[in-house]
Amino acid sequence: MSEALIIDGKTVAASVHAKSIEQIAEIKEKYGTVPGLAVILVGENPASQVYVGTKVKKCAELGIYSEKIVLPENTTQEELLAVIDRLNKDPRIHGILVQSPPPKQINEEEVVLAIDPAKDVDCFHPFNAGKLFLGDTTGFMPCTPYGVMKLLEYYKIPTKGKHAVVLGRSNIVGKPMAALLSNKGVDATVTVAHSRTENLKELLQTADILVAAIGKPEFVKADMVKPGAVVIDVGINRIPDATAAKGYRIVGDVDFAEVSKVASAITPVPGGVGPMTIAMLMQNAIRGFFNK
Repeated sequence: MSEALIIDGKTVAASVHAKSIEQIAEIKEKYGTVPGLAVILVGENPASQVYVGTKVKKCAELGIYSEKIVLPENTTQEELLAVIDRLNKDPRIHGILVQSPPPKQINEEEVVLAIDPAKDVDCFHPFNAGKLFLGDTTGFMPCTPYGVMKLLEYYKIPTKGKHAVVLGRSNIVGKPMAALLSNKGVDATVTVAHSRTENLKELLQTADILVAAIGKPEFVKADMVKPGAVVIDVGINRIPDATAAKGYRIVGDVDFAEVSKVASAITPVPGGVGPMTIAMLMQNAIRGFFNK
């Protein structure tokens, strides 16, 4: 079998960003202002600091107004909700996200409910999640799953009638991913698998499209994958590596070296789904501009 096609998220993200720049220029010309995104970070989680920095930097590159709000580790629920309330009322801000995970004293569910659904660029609010599960794709889209859909579309990977297996059932990736793949027009037949699924290996072997989002480093091995399957790796895991400059390396939920020998197409980690998540977040900030 020939080598797998490497699905390059950086290339696809660059095409999305080019579109975003055009849209922002049109908005500025027509309305005299630009979309605005607020990113809230509670505490000093090093990984979260990197993610927030990346988002703010990308806003600057594209011409989106951004506010980065860093709150102390001991911030109370009430203090965080007060910041969200201020941003809900700020006409310069069209998207609000609170970087996850927050410190343990913060109730994430309450935080999600506090964000105005018209500014919920993570698509976590029940209002936006409900629209998604009803097949309404006119509003905000969950950034990572929508990024995966854009990768499939860009590389013209057939989905109609294909068996798609989503490995993972989180509200952030697994469940919305399954919803998008089963939408009319996409028309995949979708199975959601997880850590409690019986005969998991045999099930994964039936997937024409396998989306791995289980949060376990290099969990998916070559003998779990149907020859010729398309494999999308959503996982981002840090594993210790004394030979790496930072003392760790980033791997996905798929054993890339093994699986790339049997798959027809595969996303690398890093450089696959990750860049798409940021690209779709910026698209959501633009969508938020038109939410009234």
